[in-house]
Amino acid sequence: MSCGEPHETDCSEILDHLYEFLDREMPDADCTKFEQHFEECSPCLEKYGLEQAVKKLVKRCCGHDDVPGDLRAKVMGRIDLIRSGQAVPETDVTAPQES
Repeated sequence: MSCGEPHETDCSEILDHLYEFLDREMPDADCTKFEQHFEECSPCLEKYGLEQAVKKLVKRCCGHDDVPGDLRAKVMGRIDLIRSGQAVPETDVTAPQES
């Protein structure tokens, strides 16, 4: 998707990292780059608006389900391993553990 105009930040880069922008998981400087791009590019702005609406709808409809404590602990443990640079086992964290 592109409006056909040249931009400082390419449309493909914007769309590849759209959810990072939506979730505010990027540095402020990158957020500013995205906001500037949306001012210049209506197709990307439209895609952003659509994804933002979908995210709000999912949160409203599905955001009240509780996550089982053991699953949350397993996922957080895996995230900690990844952040620390350790090898992560190739097991499914959602699979029941055998006793």
